[in-house]
Amino acid sequence: MSYVEKHLIEGETVVYETGLHWSVLIKPIFFGLLFGAPGAYLLVRAETDHGDASGTNTAMMAVGIVLLALAVVIVLAGIIRKNATEMAVTNKRVVIKHGLATRKTFELLLQQVESIALEEPVLGRILGYGSVVVHGTGASSEWFHRVAHPIEFRKQVQQQIEKVLDRSR
Repeated sequence: MSYVEKHLIEGETVVYETGLHWSVLIKPIFFGLLFGAPGAYLLVRAETDHGDASGTNTAMMAVGIVLLALAVVIVLAGIIRKNATEMAVTNKRVVIKHGLATRKTFELLLQQVESIALEEPVLGRILGYGSVVVHGTGASSEWFHRVAHPIEFRKQVQQQIEKVLDRSR
């Protein structure tokens, strides 16, 4: 069960959920390959050079294992970062949660949302990601980068604000 679902208030339902775009994994995968490929090469090389008795095989194997372990840690950290971010629109609030071990949340009642701005670079428009800026009353604003489907997120917030305004009339 997600953070948002666990912390719904009475009468509240989740209308839309999104998270970070898959592009946040490009850098961890790149560095994972940067360390993992030489690590795999060293392991294969150490395994195929059986005749060397100087201890070079042991050193190559140790370095290869360390590089592969580092590559796995880098990629897993990227995956955890991506999956530890939740963004949701409910019928009452905008809820955004970052982090796993340490958590940062942003919750804003729909009545307090003044505007939502988007920034989409060219590549973001092609791949479907962008930055979302939520402006609340009292000059508070929060930036969220690499949001998947930012236009749909904004649309859902705006639709829910309209529903709240219609109910209050």
